[in-house]
Amino acid sequence: MSEIRVRFAPSPTGYLHVGGARSALFNYLYAKRNGGKFILRIEDTDQERSTEESLKMMVADLKWLGLNWDEGPHPETLKDMGPYGPYKQSERLKNYKEAAEKLLADGKAYYCFMTDEELDAAREKVKADGHQGHVESPWENGTVADALKKISAGDKAVVRFKTRHLRKDYILKDLIRGEVRFPSDMIGDFVLLRSDGMPVYNFCCVVDDYQMKISHVLRAEEHLPNTLRQLMIFEAMGWKTPEFGHISLILDDDRQKLSKRKGAVACDQFMKDGYLPEAMNNYLALLGWSHPEQKEIMPMQEMVEQFSLDRVHSAGAVFDRVKLKWVNAQHLRSLPNADIYNLISPFLKQAGLNLPADLNWQMQSVEIFKPYMEILTDAVTLYTPLDDSKYEIFAESDEALAWPTSKAVLEAWKDCVAAHAGETFNEADFLRIQDEVKNKSGQKGKNLFFPIRIALIGKPHGAELKILVPLMNKSSILKRAEKALAKVK
Repeated sequence: MSEIRVRFAPSPTGYLHVGGARSALFNYLYAKRNGGKFILRIEDTDQERSTEESLKMMVADLKWLGLNWDEGPHPETLKDMGPYGPYKQSERLKNYKEAAEKLLADGKAYYCFMTDEELDAAREKVKADGHQGHVESPWENGTVADALKKISAGDKAVVRFKTRHLRKDYILKDLIRGEVRFPSDMIGDFVLLRSDGMPVYNFCCVVDDYQMKISHVLRAEEHLPNTLRQLMIFEAMGWKTPEFGHISLILDDDRQKLSKRKGAVACDQFMKDGYLPEAMNNYLALLGWSHPEQKEIMPMQEMVEQFSLDRVHSAGAVFDRVKLKWVNAQHLRSLPNADIYNLISPFLKQAGLNLPADLNWQMQSVEIFKPYMEILTDAVTLYTPLDDSKYEIFAESDEALAWPTSKAVLEAWKDCVAAHAGETFNEADFLRIQDEVKNKSGQKGKNLFFPIRIALIGKPHGAELKILVPLMNKSSILKRAEKALAKVK
């Protein structure tokens, strides 16, 4: 195992959540930092819950994040690419069967014919006797030949791994958590193959990791309890054990495991909300790892160059949505204006906004709005007031329009705009006209500002007018002023 080979092995039973994405990212960074290979393996032996649709969603999310794998399902066709396939566990059943047969032949596993009812009764007896031990199968010392006769006669059996003779501690030198000790009697004889021939998770992992020459297993802390079974199987098969590193959990504000009830946790949703993949990777990297110079904003290449497991922390990392938005804003605002407009255009189109096609106007709008954007969907709120077809006077304006002073303000506003020499305005023009309206109408404070706001955006509260007006033309502003005047009682 001179070559670094790591894997991300999701189950295609739903969306790719941020915890899975963070695990994929750490594996990707470790592989790239060390000139190794990043493998995508699909753990789809749960046939009831695994779907091709989920697999396609996960592949799309990984592609969006730019975490391109060297081996695994092809990102377009899903056909295997790489020398150690198949990369879907559902297509590797022959491999698991052969490994199980070797353990059976070596006397390290056995066929167990205990029914669910017998298992339950045995567990209750152990419990009633006050023992802390595990259920002992009466089939543990049966011969493979006798078991095969029973199976050919129609009986059902699982294949169990023998643990009673393993009287020792298994010591894991975890790359992130340090030394972890597992007493062998923590577990009893565990299942390798179910009665229908389908392998269980821990058995698949070991066979696949060995046959795919995985050198390092970097995965979430929740998999730590699985490690003892896997160490036992590696030892029984006489296979070299990869190095393990267990990454801390991602927590919510209450320091509980991050879940959907606290908001979006699917990568797909963050993409739809207008987060940049560069920002997602940057933020996820900071959940459990830190840059040697404590930098917080980094491109992918810098993360690759600086990533090391000795800077991965064992403590849980809190998923801070405010911080994620801030990181996204830094990446977004650092882009050229043309790139930003290209990125926000699909969101503006989806919102049905009719905006000028003039390139100069587009670049000017980005320059003005950029400081107010954190995520791409913010653009919809910012640009909506610029579409005349979306202009309406909202019910919240009724009170201000009923003030006896509002009509004079609106008339002065309309007259001053009409008197302006050009068709467009800059910020200085707007502030000057606002002062003229103040002098003409004799109003100030909210009596002045609320009617002008309503004449521009249809409500007394909202975006800063001085940033909007330079993006509007005179005819549009005058039409809106007339609509507002028509609403005055």
